[in-house]
Amino acid sequence: MLNYNATIKREDSAVNLILTTGTNNYYICLTDDNPSEIKNVFNDLIIELKNGKFSFSLSDETQDLYFHICDEYIKQLNAEIADIFSQLKKYDLVEKVEN
Repeated sequence: MLNYNATIKREDSAVNLILTTGTNNYYICLTDDNPSEIKNVFNDLIIELKNGKFSFSLSDETQDLYFHICDEYIKQLNAEIADIFSQLKKYDLVEKVEN
């Protein structure tokens, strides 16, 4: 199973959780309410799951409120990824099955 990196980008205008998978970066804005953006990120991650199971680890130096929110977010996301991967595998929708 691959382990990808998640980071927090803090700017004056917005704070983003960045999920990095290989060469792709997915941005989830933590300071804006945009469910369609989050839905698009999740749909893209499901497509990536067809190539094999992965998880995310949060890398961040600042122990603030955003860190704790993102840490819990990543835990939930990893649980959902594992569940969705099991379903994809069950229905033979995985292109590259790991051992």
